[in-house]
Amino acid sequence: MREPAVLFYCQHVLGMGHLVRSLALARALADRFRVVFLNGGPVPRGLPRPAGIEFVDLPPLGFDATDRLVSRDSHRPLEDAQRERRETILRTFHRLQPRAVVVELFPFGRRKFAAELLPLFEEAHAGGAHRPLLLSSLRDILTTGRRDQARCDEHACMLANRYLDAILVHGDPHFARLEESFGLERDLRVPVFYTGFVVADAPRRPDPRRRRRLIVSAGGGLAGGPLFRAAVEAHGPLWRRERLRTTVVAGPFLPETDWRALRRAAREVAGLELRRSVPDLGQELCGAAASVSQCGYNTALDIVRARVPALVVPCSELGKDEQWVRARRLERLGVVRVLEPERLDGPTLAAEVRALLGFRPSPLVLDLGGAPRTVALLDEMLDGAGRARAPADEGVGECSGGSGC
Repeated sequence: MREPAVLFYCQHVLGMGHLVRSLALARALADRFRVVFLNGGPVPRGLPRPAGIEFVDLPPLGFDATDRLVSRDSHRPLEDAQRERRETILRTFHRLQPRAVVVELFPFGRRKFAAELLPLFEEAHAGGAHRPLLLSSLRDILTTGRRDQARCDEHACMLANRYLDAILVHGDPHFARLEESFGLERDLRVPVFYTGFVVADAPRRPDPRRRRRLIVSAGGGLAGGPLFRAAVEAHGPLWRRERLRTTVVAGPFLPETDWRALRRAAREVAGLELRRSVPDLGQELCGAAASVSQCGYNTALDIVRARVPALVVPCSELGKDEQWVRARRLERLGVVRVLEPERLDGPTLAAEVRALLGFRPSPLVLDLGGAPRTVALLDEMLDGAGRARAPADEGVGECSGGSGC
């Protein structure tokens, strides 16, 4: 008997956090299902593609510095790329005939990709009683604070109620709840499942013999330039006074011009190392004296698990506030210290890192079972025992575990 098929759509546009989380979910799902992964953005060099998953790479799209949708392929104009993507998505859907379609973030984000996702949703619904399940896969905290936020929420709620069978929130409800970043959660007529946070690897053990090393990172690195420049400037005082080595992990998406400028500034500087990427940032943090980073989903989990003294400078590119919300919440829990981006410069960062060396983060226990629990939930839905399809006149279901509502 063939394994049931799952079609998983992921579109990363600024960093690589969405891609890393989605790949971890796809890897877990592949143990039980046949998984076809629709990848909508560039895949960083060196990021492994999990075995057992069929990848369909769409013409890559992303956002520029003004939040405008652009083609990441210089040989394909945006309109051509969009047309090819729509055709490929529908062709893959019909070829696969999936039992479930999992879409990362939409309709609670990725509004500029509605032209390719709504046709997929319509096609899926055309199957009637035998149609596949449609699920939205969300991180712990959604972006808020847009000028048209109320209208965006209303539209997302309408689309969710019309099309979705379930919403998977990949977080711990004791840390953050959907209604805190989605104002119309009470109006959803779709079951909401909290799966726990998704991690891509085995449990870690912090190393009590931490080396005198500071690790500076910014996820994929696309918006990391100011942080890295400040870190290079701060390194001199930290090296002279603290004998603290600095490793800057620039990330695969840091623009090449910024990377070359960093290399020039760091040339022959004692105690300073530049790396494009590391195999496992979380493992590096387990043995470091301190961390300076942004505060995306995956980085925050790495910090919590490593129990490393951490200073976070939340990314607020294009007005997105999700990292700010996460950072302030972790700060209140005593897990991290926070530096506002507008205060970021070399001398300030050096002073903050010296203070950080005496900081002892509070332990924080989070539910990290998001990947296996997602598999169990989907298996249960497809078996029919906990079917997520809710009639339009029913209220919101809510679960924090693997059982039905």
